[in-house]
Amino acid sequence: MNAALLTLLRRLVRIGNLTVFFSSGKQVILGDGTGKPATIRIVDAEAEKAIVQDPGLRFGEMYMDGRVVIEKGDIFDVLSIVKTNGLENAATLSNSLMTLQHVLRQQVRSRLPVNRNRHNVAHHYDLDRKLFNLFLDEDWQYSCAYFQPRGISLDAAQLAKKRHIAAKLLLEPGQKVLEVGSGWGGMAMYLAESSGVEVTGITLSEEQLKVSRDRAARRGLSDRVRFELQDYRTLQGRQFDRIVSVGMFEHVGIGNYGNFFNKMKELLKPEGVMLLHSIGQVYKPWATNPWIEKYIFPGGYIPALSEVLPSVERMRLLVKDIEILPMHYAWTLRAWRERFVARREEAARLYDERFFRMWEFYLAASETAFLYDKHFIFQLQLSPSLEAVPVSRGYIEERERQLIEFEKRRPPLEPVNNWDEAEPEEHIEPAAIAV
Repeated sequence: MNAALLTLLRRLVRIGNLTVFFSSGKQVILGDGTGKPATIRIVDAEAEKAIVQDPGLRFGEMYMDGRVVIEKGDIFDVLSIVKTNGLENAATLSNSLMTLQHVLRQQVRSRLPVNRNRHNVAHHYDLDRKLFNLFLDEDWQYSCAYFQPRGISLDAAQLAKKRHIAAKLLLEPGQKVLEVGSGWGGMAMYLAESSGVEVTGITLSEEQLKVSRDRAARRGLSDRVRFELQDYRTLQGRQFDRIVSVGMFEHVGIGNYGNFFNKMKELLKPEGVMLLHSIGQVYKPWATNPWIEKYIFPGGYIPALSEVLPSVERMRLLVKDIEILPMHYAWTLRAWRERFVARREEAARLYDERFFRMWEFYLAASETAFLYDKHFIFQLQLSPSLEAVPVSRGYIEERERQLIEFEKRRPPLEPVNNWDEAEPEEHIEPAAIAV
């Protein structure tokens, strides 16, 4: 039995009910016996050594490799026990999960003038589209849903998210809208159909670009909804009435916030409105969890608001509204995780069992971050103009009521998984690519 690992586990798990079988066969019960029990088995001694050396990275890797096996409960239950105790032993947990070397490396890398955005985006978003079809809603919204009212389905909550954002954008027919990080096109199509605007969506994912263009064409929206393979930093010669960005800011990097908001101000008309939807943290994290950074979101960083707002102020952008959504992503991730695990065999056939465990670990770890680390969603509404937004928030609910009436008339979406899997590859002209 690895004595160093046992010492670490006893420091971390004082609350809860976790049983650990070491590779030697020795069994240890940790915690005070409260809560849902979970049991793990560590298969070999080398896995035990690896976890001690770098828990934040290597525990996830050992689970992916099948060298940490869950025998009672699931990986979410195990991570929940650790995170619950983390609230009581914050210093121990922080020191265990992120080494100083990792923090310094990510802080330096985020400030280097090396553009790895397309590489980082492709790492995650250019995976087989069938993977995302296993757990996303019908519109493939890969960002936090809005469960208002609480208890609605994932599809209804993702529709409510689009409605809520559209209401805050104060859209009027004929306006030109820029979506920074346009995903699979669902938000752009909703804005165009609901409000009569023209939308330009930009993305760095070639796979998402193909899907988005195809969806817009099939829906007859190609004249009003256009998608480009484009880095926001090199977008030139255009201004927009509205800008929206959902779930993209987490990829900007802490060293680039000033440049980001400077570019947004340049692209936004003087009377324009921008809505930024992003994950936030209650404190400065300094670095992303090393396992998430390596396997899921290279280059990603989830900021505290105190790291974001100074850049907004320096650009002389007015904060018209800040809304905090504290639990909605936990509920979204729970729905994604349950859907994904229910289709385990399909996920394993797409890649393999190791990939399934990696994705399951990602969804479970992300859910626990919102439940126990108090991560949240913030929506910043920004404008250069004092008069661009009404002085009270009543307009949001009023516009949402109008959008609900539109949704009753809107033709149903065509599910992405109904498409011909043998569709030809789209040729993307090099001139459309800016890096």
